[in-house]
Amino acid sequence: MRLLLVEDDARIARFVAKGLREQAYAVDVVATGEDALYQTAINSYDLIILDVMIPGKNGFEVCRELRRSGQRVPVLMLTARDSVEDRISGLDHGADDYLTKPFEFRELLARLRALLRRSGELRPAQIAVADLVLDTGAQTVSRGGRTIPLTTKEYALLEFLARNAGRVVGRAEIAEHVWDESFDPFSNLIEVYVNRVRRKIDIHGAKPLLHTRRGAGYFFGVVAEGAAESREAEAPHARAKGNAPSRKSHA
Repeated sequence: MRLLLVEDDARIARFVAKGLREQAYAVDVVATGEDALYQTAINSYDLIILDVMIPGKNGFEVCRELRRSGQRVPVLMLTARDSVEDRISGLDHGADDYLTKPFEFRELLARLRALLRRSGELRPAQIAVADLVLDTGAQTVSRGGRTIPLTTKEYALLEFLARNAGRVVGRAEIAEHVWDESFDPFSNLIEVYVNRVRRKIDIHGAKPLLHTRRGAGYFFGVVAEGAAESREAEAPHARAKGNAPSRKSHA
């Protein structure tokens, strides 16, 4: 999941971003309303955490412009202003939820999970593909009853693939939802992590689940015997820079 955090207090922004990244979220951080609108125009986000009191256009104005432009991305507003009128104003401007400062980080995570569950697609607490099971709350993975240890980024990649099981997802789509704006589209980082995850989940004679579709991307799920598919592990230098898929600029 990729989030945009709009917060002008550098200390709070660092604390929240660090905590979210430890929970396997990819996070972009900006400090002004204008920067928030620019980032949402060039990137696809799963959720926006929006402070009200930010320089330039405030959070209410940013939220209103997002809705006017047709963006339906869930918005959680953060503010130290906790009056009923302020909460009503935030919701009337298009926010989906409202959290007052100071707040417990656990409550922020719970509100994010709740918003993501009702953001237009079913996000179950557990995802099962064949005999592989992901517990999205505990962020644990097991296959055939055996726990599989994963790093935070490996888990984020596997969860995205599992949520999109049964269809091919390309590198650009993976980069948009699993990595933040610091990702280099010409790097082989996605291939490296795909191979790491594959080595961990497709072992001990288990039926392969993570398949490479050359020229298209990756397919997660069980492939019927004889189906055309490729699982070759890409070497770090396998993809030439000129063949890297295009991705929106984050400059």
